Amino acid sequence: MASLSGTRVAPLAPMRATPRLPLLDSYLIRELAGPFWFSLSAFLLFWFLNIFFLAADYLINAHAPFFLILRFLIFRVPQSTPYAFPFACLFATLLAFGRLAADNEITAIRTAGVSFLRICRTPLILGIGAFCVAYYVNDTVVPRAVDLSTRTFYQIVYHTATLPIVPQIFRKDDATGNVFYVGNVENDHRTMDSVMIFLNATTSPFREVINADRATVDGSVMTLEHPRVTKFKREGAVDGYVVSPDKMEIGLPLGQTLDQFASAANNDDFTQNSGQLRSQIKAMEATGQGGETLDIKRITLAQKLSFPFASFIAVVIALPLAVRFGKKGRTLGIALSILLFFVYFILMSAFVALGRNGALNPYLAAWIPNAIIGGTGAILFWQVEH
Repeated sequence: MASLSGTRVAPLAPMRATPRLPLLDSYLIRELAGPFWFSLSAFLLFWFLNIFFLAADYLINAHAPFFLILRFLIFRVPQSTPYAFPFACLFATLLAFGRLAADNEITAIRTAGVSFLRICRTPLILGIGAFCVAYYVNDTVVPRAVDLSTRTFYQIVYHTATLPIVPQIFRKDDATGNVFYVGNVENDHRTMDSVMIFLNATTSPFREVINADRATVDGSVMTLEHPRVTKFKREGAVDGYVVSPDKMEIGLPLGQTLDQFASAANNDDFTQNSGQLRSQIKAMEATGQGGETLDIKRITLAQKLSFPFASFIAVVIALPLAVRFGKKGRTLGIALSILLFFVYFILMSAFVALGRNGALNPYLAAWIPNAIIGGTGAILFWQVEH
């Protein structure tokens, strides 16, 4: 091709190749994706239907609106996340690698010089990813979803037009030991009726009970209107009774807002996020409180991490089992998934019971099942590799 004299032709810039996953990794992801999404969806659907059968009585006999029942069920589904993800990881790994083992594909890949550890790299990374997603959902989405679900349930029971705050609230301030009781929260979400506060004898030799017919909340401060204060001696005798014409201010537990204070999630340790639980535990430890209540909170805090981490443990135990038993068919893979799932939760229930009665450190109790299953998987993994 002729070119004009004096004209310089710039060399073509080299084209950058689009980064792609190695062929082996992309192939394994496709194999794992189908069984994972199928088992995850099936578990969530089973959880949904199980709760639906419990709620059907309100739909049929109490004539509750179907929309409220549906909202109650939908908000309950995220609570299954710590269980659904480990089961899905276990099921997907057993079925996908079982199929590869049955068709001798793993043997062929290893014959080509690829180690078993390299083959398993992708599912192990995906297991870590599943753990991260499960932990995030369990620690951020679940507390709010369960709170809305519980309030929807009360909306069904009390036939209210809006989401109510659960009536007859008992809350304990773990930092001081004081106990709050609220009979009802009005629709403006700042006015309380029938308020009682039980104060421990910390700054004086007397226990006190404060009563007020009404109180309002601004931020994290409760203002009691015309409170009545009753003092008790340590042995229980009444020492005095005071009717105050003035208003009295008292802080809500842990500096919470009214919505946090009145949230149904605060009645269930497992539906609180890690930060809330950790604050309560530190406050109880600082004030010398202990016993079974503190141990339960410690176990629940540890389970916030140990339950989602079971997603990774499920992959560790499933990989060598799939290679060993994959040639015996998918039915065995499904049976192994269900069996291992129940074995894990039997172990969890047993060690949690030991942690609650003080026979075992609560944090250790929550992690021993992962250590047992994961250790067994590591041994089987080493045997397959060698």
